[in-house]
Amino acid sequence: MRLGKIINTTGLTKKYNKENVVNEVNLSIDQGDIYGFLGPNGAGKTTTIRMLLGLIKPTEGQIDIFEKDLSANKISILRGVGSLVEHPSYYGNLTGLENLEAISRLLKLGDKNDITNILQTIGLTESKDKLVKKYSLGMKQRLGIGIALLGSPKLLILDEPTNGLDPSGIQEMRELITKLPEERGITVMVSSHLLSEVDQMANKVGIIHEGHLIYQNRIEELRRQSAPKIHLRVNDLGIAEIILKNEGWSTDINSEGIITLDESDDNKIAYIADKLIRQQIAVYRIQEKKRSLEEIFLDLTKKEEDIS
Repeated sequence: MRLGKIINTTGLTKKYNKENVVNEVNLSIDQGDIYGFLGPNGAGKTTTIRMLLGLIKPTEGQIDIFEKDLSANKISILRGVGSLVEHPSYYGNLTGLENLEAISRLLKLGDKNDITNILQTIGLTESKDKLVKKYSLGMKQRLGIGIALLGSPKLLILDEPTNGLDPSGIQEMRELITKLPEERGITVMVSSHLLSEVDQMANKVGIIHEGHLIYQNRIEELRRQSAPKIHLRVNDLGIAEIILKNEGWSTDINSEGIITLDESDDNKIAYIADKLIRQQIAVYRIQEKKRSLEEIFLDLTKKEEDIS
């Protein structure tokens, strides 16, 4: 059976000493999503994740996972959830394979074929007989995900899985996460404070800031906001704007007297410049401006601070 919503929260709130650490958060994660849960350190990401995993109780609100109320179906729901929060637990004096086998026995899962598949998925097949205490940090993180995959969960929740990794380890982790929905049919929620990381693996993003979910949408919408724009400085803003609007372009004039166009095609920009010049408008400057995703993220969090 295909589920619509894997995670759906309504008014999710957690208070400590009467202070809202998480404030009325409404998460919406569909089956097959890689959901990037983004926010600065201390924004409320880990507290939210701990509530989703049943580790702490919400002060207010409801959590539905697999379209069931977590508070009423906690044990059955969590059987279908794998997680990696903070540092993975493992036995350093055992090999990677032995770790998976031992934990599989403890959880009474006992599927050796799946352990073989997990080792392939996490890229540790060649290192399965190496003692885990000799693993690199990236290998230990991937083993932690492998342990979370035992029992074939339908949902995997990862809290800052790239923290402390070198660039090579970050790339390996990113490649692992992006293939999980297709290879194992898993929905993934991954938290991070780096938008650049989320951009490279998520298809949907939620941004939390000071406990508030200030943005939630497909990652393409954020990328659309970062699309390049053309800035024009001319001698007569009013007439130039009329000319451009008559040609069908949507324009915006900022406080510095610069016309902004949502356009980046070279031929169209050349046409615009020629049109203005032929109408006796002096074009002083044409500039392409593109906001990075990080700038958009900072703008969103700044707007939230201004509102509060």
